[in-house]
Amino acid sequence: MPTRKFSELIDALPADRRDGIAARVTETIAGMHLDELRRARKMTQASLGQSLGVNQGEISKIEHRTDLYLSTMSEYVEALGGKLEIRAVFPDQEIRITQFERLT
Repeated sequence: MPTRKFSELIDALPADRRDGIAARVTETIAGMHLDELRRARKMTQASLGQSLGVNQGEISKIEHRTDLYLSTMSEYVEALGGKLEIRAVFPDQEIRITQFERLT
C-alpha cells in the first residue's frame, strides 16, 4: 500500500468534513489543561519547575489541582512565556477582569 501525505488525505475529504475537523482543532487548541499547555509550549515539568523555583513534583501537583490561587496560575503561565487574563463571558459580550493583574 503506497503512503500518502496527510495533507493529501485531508484535501480528498468533502468540504463539510474538512470544516468540521478544522472546528474541532480550533476548539481543542482554545481550551487546554495546564499539562497540555505546558507540553504544547514544549516544556518539561522539570524545566518549568526550575523557572518557578520549585521541584518537578510541585509542577505535577499544580497541573492536577482543580482549585488554584490566581497568583500561582499567573506565575505558571508567565513561566511558559504567556500572560494570564481573566474574562467574564456573557452571551452578548466579554469583559476582561483587571483587578487581578497586579498579582505578580
